[in-house]
Amino acid sequence: MGFVIFLFMALILVGALWFVAKLDKAALMFVGAGLFVAMAGYAWQAHPGYRGVPKREAAEQRRADTAFATLRPEMLGRFNSGARWLGLAEMYQRGGDTFRAAQILQSGLRAEPRNSGLWIGYGMALVQHSGGMMTPAARAAFDRAERLAPGHPATRFFYGLALAEGGQLEEAERLWTEVLRTAPDEASWRPMVAQRLDMLRAFRAQVEAAQRAAGQARPAQPQGAPADQAPAPRPRAQP
Repeated sequence: MGFVIFLFMALILVGALWFVAKLDKAALMFVGAGLFVAMAGYAWQAHPGYRGVPKREAAEQRRADTAFATLRPEMLGRFNSGARWLGLAEMYQRGGDTFRAAQILQSGLRAEPRNSGLWIGYGMALVQHSGGMMTPAARAAFDRAERLAPGHPATRFFYGLALAEGGQLEEAERLWTEVLRTAPDEASWRPMVAQRLDMLRAFRAQVEAAQRAAGQARPAQPQGAPADQAPAPRPRAQP
Protein backbone atom coordinates (compact mmCIF):
# COMPACT_ATOMS: atom_id res chain seq x y z
CA MET A 1 0.00 0.00 0.00
CA GLY A 2 2.88 2.36 0.76
CA PHE A 3 4.34 1.92 -2.71
CA VAL A 4 0.99 2.70 -4.33
CA ILE A 5 0.68 5.92 -2.38
CA PHE A 6 4.28 6.85 -3.22
CA LEU A 7 3.70 6.24 -6.96
CA PHE A 8 0.42 8.21 -6.89
CA MET A 9 2.10 11.22 -5.28
CA ALA A 10 4.98 11.03 -7.77
CA LEU A 11 2.56 11.13 -10.72
CA ILE A 12 0.77 14.13 -9.22
CA LEU A 13 4.10 15.94 -8.81
CA VAL A 14 5.22 15.22 -12.37
CA GLY A 15 1.84 16.29 -13.75
CA ALA A 16 1.93 19.54 -11.79
CA LEU A 17 5.44 20.30 -13.03
CA TRP A 18 4.38 19.56 -16.63
CA PHE A 19 1.13 21.51 -16.75
CA VAL A 20 1.70 24.28 -14.18
CA ALA A 21 5.44 24.95 -14.15
CA LYS A 22 5.77 24.21 -17.90
CA LEU A 23 9.06 22.38 -17.47
CA ASP A 24 10.70 20.96 -20.56
CA LYS A 25 11.42 17.31 -21.09
CA ALA A 26 15.02 17.54 -19.89
CA ALA A 27 13.94 19.04 -16.54
CA LEU A 28 11.19 16.47 -16.18
CA MET A 29 13.69 13.68 -16.83
CA PHE A 30 15.90 15.09 -14.07
CA VAL A 31 12.93 15.20 -11.66
CA GLY A 32 11.94 11.68 -12.65
CA ALA A 33 15.46 10.42 -11.95
CA GLY A 34 15.31 11.94 -8.48
CA LEU A 35 11.94 10.33 -7.83
CA PHE A 36 13.29 6.99 -9.02
CA VAL A 37 16.22 7.21 -6.57
CA ALA A 38 13.81 8.13 -3.79
CA MET A 39 11.57 5.18 -4.62
CA ALA A 40 14.58 2.85 -4.63
CA GLY A 41 15.59 4.09 -1.17
CA TYR A 42 12.04 3.65 0.09
CA ALA A 43 11.94 0.09 -1.23
CA TRP A 44 15.28 -0.67 0.38
CA GLN A 45 14.82 0.74 3.89
CA ALA A 46 11.13 1.39 4.48
CA HIS A 47 8.99 -1.06 6.49
CA PRO A 48 5.40 0.08 5.99
CA GLY A 49 4.04 -3.23 7.30
CA TYR A 50 5.54 -2.81 10.78
CA ARG A 51 3.31 -1.69 13.61
CA GLY A 52 4.02 1.76 14.96
CA VAL A 53 5.21 1.81 18.57
CA PRO A 54 5.20 5.17 20.36
CA LYS A 55 8.57 6.10 21.77
CA ARG A 56 8.71 6.11 25.54
CA GLU A 57 9.50 9.36 27.22
CA ALA A 58 12.96 9.78 28.69
CA ALA A 59 11.46 10.02 32.17
CA GLU A 60 9.95 6.55 31.77
CA GLN A 61 13.27 5.05 30.65
CA ARG A 62 15.25 6.59 33.51
CA ARG A 63 15.46 4.56 36.71
CA ALA A 64 15.20 6.09 40.13
CA ASP A 65 18.37 6.93 42.02
CA THR A 66 19.62 4.36 44.49
CA ALA A 67 19.55 5.11 48.20
CA PHE A 68 23.32 5.47 48.10
CA ALA A 69 23.13 8.10 45.36
CA THR A 70 20.54 10.03 47.37
CA LEU A 71 22.34 9.89 50.71
CA ARG A 72 26.04 9.99 49.83
CA PRO A 73 26.35 13.81 49.41
CA GLU A 74 25.52 14.27 53.09
CA MET A 75 28.05 11.70 54.26
CA LEU A 76 30.80 11.91 51.63
CA GLY A 77 30.42 15.43 50.25
CA ARG A 78 29.51 16.77 46.84
CA PHE A 79 32.66 18.47 45.63
CA ASN A 80 35.67 16.23 46.00
CA SER A 81 37.91 14.11 43.85
CA GLY A 82 35.76 11.00 44.17
CA ALA A 83 32.42 12.68 43.47
CA ARG A 84 32.93 12.73 39.69
CA TRP A 85 33.61 8.99 39.58
CA LEU A 86 30.61 8.27 41.80
CA GLY A 87 28.36 10.55 39.75
CA LEU A 88 29.41 8.86 36.49
CA ALA A 89 28.80 5.40 37.97
CA GLU A 90 25.37 6.45 39.21
CA MET A 91 24.50 7.61 35.70
CA TYR A 92 25.06 4.06 34.44
CA GLN A 93 23.11 2.62 37.38
CA ARG A 94 20.13 4.80 36.47
CA GLY A 95 20.32 3.26 33.01
CA GLY A 96 20.32 -0.25 34.50
CA ASP A 97 23.96 -1.02 33.63
CA THR A 98 25.24 -2.02 37.07
CA PHE A 99 28.22 -3.86 35.58
CA ARG A 100 29.48 -0.75 33.82
CA ALA A 101 28.90 1.27 36.99
CA ALA A 102 31.21 -1.05 38.93
CA GLN A 103 33.80 -0.84 36.16
CA ILE A 104 33.75 2.97 36.32
CA LEU A 105 34.52 2.85 40.03
CA GLN A 106 37.30 0.33 39.42
CA SER A 107 38.87 2.89 37.08
CA GLY A 108 38.48 5.54 39.77
CA LEU A 109 40.19 3.32 42.32
CA ARG A 110 43.12 2.73 39.99
CA ALA A 111 43.54 6.50 39.87
CA GLU A 112 42.85 7.06 43.59
CA PRO A 113 43.47 3.79 45.45
CA ARG A 114 43.42 5.48 48.87
CA ASN A 115 40.04 7.20 48.43
CA SER A 116 37.80 5.63 51.08
CA GLY A 117 34.66 7.14 49.54
CA LEU A 118 35.34 5.38 46.25
CA TRP A 119 35.79 2.08 48.08
CA ILE A 120 32.42 2.60 49.77
CA GLY A 121 30.81 3.40 46.41
CA TYR A 122 32.46 0.37 44.85
CA GLY A 123 31.08 -1.86 47.60
CA MET A 124 27.59 -0.46 47.08
CA ALA A 125 27.92 -0.90 43.30
CA LEU A 126 28.83 -4.56 43.76
CA VAL A 127 25.82 -5.04 46.04
CA GLN A 128 23.57 -3.44 43.43
CA HIS A 129 25.05 -5.62 40.67
CA SER A 130 24.43 -8.78 42.72
CA GLY A 131 20.78 -7.91 43.26
CA GLY A 132 21.16 -6.70 46.85
CA MET A 133 23.41 -9.50 48.13
CA MET A 134 26.50 -8.76 50.21
CA THR A 135 29.18 -10.58 48.24
CA PRO A 136 32.71 -11.26 49.55
CA ALA A 137 34.07 -8.69 47.10
CA ALA A 138 31.65 -6.04 48.37
CA ARG A 139 32.54 -6.82 51.99
CA ALA A 140 36.24 -6.55 51.13
CA ALA A 141 35.60 -3.11 49.61
CA PHE A 142 33.95 -1.88 52.81
CA ASP A 143 36.79 -3.34 54.86
CA ARG A 144 39.29 -1.46 52.72
CA ALA A 145 37.37 1.78 53.24
CA GLU A 146 37.41 1.22 57.00
CA ARG A 147 41.17 0.66 57.01
CA LEU A 148 41.77 3.83 55.00
CA ALA A 149 39.50 5.98 57.21
CA PRO A 150 39.15 4.26 60.59
CA GLY A 151 36.03 5.27 62.45
CA HIS A 152 34.51 7.28 59.61
CA PRO A 153 30.72 7.09 60.02
CA ALA A 154 30.05 6.80 56.28
CA THR A 155 31.64 3.35 56.06
CA ARG A 156 29.48 1.87 58.82
CA PHE A 157 26.35 3.69 57.68
CA PHE A 158 26.51 2.53 54.05
CA TYR A 159 27.63 -0.94 55.06
CA GLY A 160 24.50 -1.07 57.19
CA LEU A 161 22.47 0.22 54.26
CA ALA A 162 23.77 -2.59 52.07
CA LEU A 163 22.95 -5.15 54.76
CA ALA A 164 19.44 -3.72 55.18
CA GLU A 165 18.80 -3.93 51.44
CA GLY A 166 19.85 -7.58 51.61
CA GLY A 167 17.46 -8.33 54.48
CA GLN A 168 19.99 -8.39 57.34
CA LEU A 169 17.99 -5.95 59.43
CA GLU A 170 19.35 -6.79 62.87
CA GLU A 171 22.98 -6.18 61.91
CA ALA A 172 22.05 -3.01 60.03
CA GLU A 173 20.22 -1.69 63.09
CA ARG A 174 23.23 -2.41 65.29
CA LEU A 175 25.56 -0.50 62.97
CA TRP A 176 23.28 2.51 62.60
CA THR A 177 22.70 2.66 66.35
CA GLU A 178 26.47 2.82 66.85
CA VAL A 179 26.84 5.51 64.18
CA LEU A 180 24.14 7.64 65.79
CA ARG A 181 25.54 7.11 69.30
CA THR A 182 28.97 8.39 68.29
CA ALA A 183 27.77 11.15 65.94
CA PRO A 184 28.53 14.74 67.01
CA ASP A 185 25.46 16.75 67.92
CA GLU A 186 26.30 19.36 65.27
CA ALA A 187 26.80 16.84 62.44
CA SER A 188 24.64 17.78 59.44
CA TRP A 189 23.98 14.13 58.61
CA ARG A 190 22.81 13.16 62.11
CA PRO A 191 19.05 13.72 61.41
CA MET A 192 19.35 11.61 58.24
CA VAL A 193 20.81 8.69 60.17
CA ALA A 194 18.19 9.04 62.93
CA GLN A 195 15.37 9.04 60.37
CA ARG A 196 16.71 5.97 58.60
CA LEU A 197 17.18 4.17 61.91
CA ASP A 198 13.57 4.88 62.93
CA MET A 199 12.35 3.60 59.56
CA LEU A 200 14.44 0.46 59.91
CA ARG A 201 13.15 -0.24 63.42
CA ALA A 202 9.54 0.25 62.34
CA PHE A 203 9.99 -2.05 59.36
CA ARG A 204 11.75 -4.67 61.46
CA ALA A 205 8.89 -4.57 63.99
CA GLN A 206 6.38 -5.13 61.18
CA VAL A 207 8.36 -8.08 59.86
CA GLU A 208 8.62 -9.69 63.30
CA ALA A 209 4.90 -9.15 63.94
CA ALA A 210 4.05 -10.80 60.63
CA GLN A 211 6.31 -13.74 61.46
CA ARG A 212 4.64 -14.20 64.86
CA ALA A 213 1.20 -14.03 63.26
CA ALA A 214 2.20 -16.62 60.69
CA GLY A 215 3.52 -18.91 63.43
CA GLN A 216 0.30 -18.64 65.47
CA ALA A 217 -1.79 -19.37 62.42
CA ARG A 218 -0.24 -22.80 61.88
CA PRO A 219 -2.51 -25.68 62.94
CA ALA A 220 -1.40 -27.56 66.07
CA GLN A 221 -0.19 -31.17 65.75
CA PRO A 222 -3.10 -33.45 66.78
CA GLN A 223 -2.48 -35.79 69.67
CA GLY A 224 -1.92 -39.41 68.82
CA ALA A 225 -0.58 -38.64 65.38
CA PRO A 226 1.24 -41.47 63.62
CA ALA A 227 4.96 -41.63 64.24
CA ASP A 228 5.78 -41.00 60.59
CA GLN A 229 3.90 -37.68 60.78
CA ALA A 230 5.51 -36.48 64.03
CA PRO A 231 8.33 -33.96 63.72
CA ALA A 232 11.79 -35.45 63.81
CA PRO A 233 13.77 -34.85 67.02
CA ARG A 234 16.34 -32.05 66.77
CA PRO A 235 19.95 -33.23 67.06
CA ARG A 236 21.72 -32.21 70.23
CA ALA A 237 25.12 -30.62 70.28
CA GLN A 238 27.92 -32.94 71.39
CA PRO A 239 29.66 -31.93 74.61
